[in-house]
Amino acid sequence: MLFSGIPFLFYFLPVVLIAYFLVPQRFKNTVLLVFSLIFYAWGEPVYVFLMVATIGLFYGCGIAIGKSTDITKKKFWLTVSVVTSLALLAVFKYADFLLENINRFTGAEIPLLGLALPIGISFYTFQCLSYTIDVYRGDAQIQKNIVSFGAYVSLFPQLIAGPIVRYVDVARQLENRSHSWENVTLGLRRFLVGLAKKVIVANQLGELTELFRSAQEKSVLFYWIYAIAFALHIYFDFSGYSDMAIGLGRVFGFRFVENFNYPYISKSVSEFWRRWHISLGSWFRDYVYIPLGGNRVSKGRWVFNILVVWMLTGLWHGAAWNFVLWGLLYAVFLLLEKWVPALQKMPTVLRRTYVLLVVVLGFVLFNAADLNQAVSDIGGMFGMSGVPLVTGTTLYYLKSYSIILLAALVGSTPIVRTAAQKLENRPVGAVLEIVMMAAFLLVCTAYLVDGSFNPFLYFRF
Repeated sequence: MLFSGIPFLFYFLPVVLIAYFLVPQRFKNTVLLVFSLIFYAWGEPVYVFLMVATIGLFYGCGIAIGKSTDITKKKFWLTVSVVTSLALLAVFKYADFLLENINRFTGAEIPLLGLALPIGISFYTFQCLSYTIDVYRGDAQIQKNIVSFGAYVSLFPQLIAGPIVRYVDVARQLENRSHSWENVTLGLRRFLVGLAKKVIVANQLGELTELFRSAQEKSVLFYWIYAIAFALHIYFDFSGYSDMAIGLGRVFGFRFVENFNYPYISKSVSEFWRRWHISLGSWFRDYVYIPLGGNRVSKGRWVFNILVVWMLTGLWHGAAWNFVLWGLLYAVFLLLEKWVPALQKMPTVLRRTYVLLVVVLGFVLFNAADLNQAVSDIGGMFGMSGVPLVTGTTLYYLKSYSIILLAALVGSTPIVRTAAQKLENRPVGAVLEIVMMAAFLLVCTAYLVDGSFNPFLYFRF
């Protein structure tokens, strides 16, 4: 079930809201748990049992770690939680990738498992891991109420696309959170903005990238249009979903961490990753990079730590070599920024241009079906695929999508937010806001009823 779908918007969500606000405070987590499991089972009835088993296992591990006085027992139960979570990812997400490569390099014919990837498994396993690790470190208290813990793990607003919510950030909110009309209105406003980003902007950009793939007549300009369109598509798709998740969380009294902060205005690759998928970057920093020693080690070990973290970051996104190389690409540029001070001394416009070039080329690699396609796409961008500079087909699609491309470019900067904040301080601002939110809902509904192109990219991960 997609947030940007008629069943969710007009059936599931209204029922959840009515049930949630009708029950007493002590039953609100129960309502969230029940409806979150229904939400998950909607698309994957079988894997809801995997979700329930995961909740039970990590709940038990947390209790065992928290109550053990023997450090050996604490380490044992922590190891159980870590090994189990990694095993789940290995079986469902990486097994076929491993078997394919074994077959390719050894000539073996080991049959693939062919298992469907459980939706959101990369997100909720990381959340479970952060819980047991924080309990082991003493950074979090054990959660004795299995309903509250289950609600944390399965919470439908951020289950399938994040942000990755750490237990320590919502522990108090699980037990005691405030509800107000202000929270509801602010949350719904954030949700509708995210919905508009997803349905009105991201979906059209995604449609353009699909048209590029199916086009028989390509050109150098078309390759660049595709690359820019996909970079904007993934930003509006993912940040739109994050906005919807954060907004829904606010409606239910939760304050989720921000996940995007206009990454395309960054002046360095390191700044880009402080602004892009913030919850994932901070998770790898705190649970992988720092435990490996961070930068408080020898230069050689530090380089190793960087490479490991970014290889894992790439693998987290998908089981394919292009994801691994995408992660390592960022590792290389992060190291270059440390070792080549000239990169930080360039004029601002050049620094931003360099970052955008790295990011756009990186996303071409990211979105390729395989390495051969990645090489072909990047080669086409630089005139090495034997295609003309421009064709009539290219100009037709550029003209057809010029408005949405321009709107996306402007919307990926703080310009719109700054203008909206200025309007808020004027008497007419409140009226315009209501009109705009109503328009967003109406237009998005029209798109969805029409059956427009409406995938969600991060279902792949």
